[in-house]
Amino acid sequence: MKIAVWSGPRNLSTALMYSFANRADFTAMDEPFYAPYLAASGLDHPMSDAILTAHETGPQLVATACANDGEKAHKYMKHMPHHMLDGFPLDWTKDCVNIHLIRHPARVIASYAAKRENPTLHDIGYPQQLALFKRIGGHVVDSSEIRQDPEKALKNLCLMIGVLFDFAMLSWPNGPRSFDGIWASHWYRAVHQSTGFAGPEGDLPELTGPHRALCIETLPYYCDLLSNKTTLI
Repeated sequence: MKIAVWSGPRNLSTALMYSFANRADFTAMDEPFYAPYLAASGLDHPMSDAILTAHETGPQLVATACANDGEKAHKYMKHMPHHMLDGFPLDWTKDCVNIHLIRHPARVIASYAAKRENPTLHDIGYPQQLALFKRIGGHVVDSSEIRQDPEKALKNLCLMIGVLFDFAMLSWPNGPRSFDGIWASHWYRAVHQSTGFAGPEGDLPELTGPHRALCIETLPYYCDLLSNKTTLI
């Protein structure tokens, strides 16, 4: 089985990748279209030069790698919808279980802005995620439910996608992973210090100025996705 999990940044996506990769029957791929996206867009991201040097930049070659089976029974792929620029192949997704992971935009914006200043609607990817969901279908999952009750949520997630639950998904050793993208040193510090999912999230952060305006702009896309979610707890 190939599982493609789509989310914007700061959505619990790395922790969920670590959770599945901690199973003995899963391999993992970490944002394989990030380098093609940077190469084609010319955008300046943290560690852009290192990413372009270390990772494959050809979208068709990456799509072929995504379509191939992994070394184990199942393969987990972490993807970001905004990495899929016009013309990038998507036919490989037909052979995947597609999961769309969402999080309230106020939390995403507050977390993203701590790592990269002045995020835009494009950076956090909600319009692209909604468009992708409408194009390829799949399951919408709220990351807050996984944090609220990891065991129950992951059991139901596994049931939904057709694999047996494994208690190894609930914890993992701290530190980086061999499948991490080279960008992990900038973005994954908190996850590298973790050994499991963080607890339930508190109140929404209070945003001001451009961050608040961005949240308001993002909410309709998020609410549309949320209306399609599968409840896990």
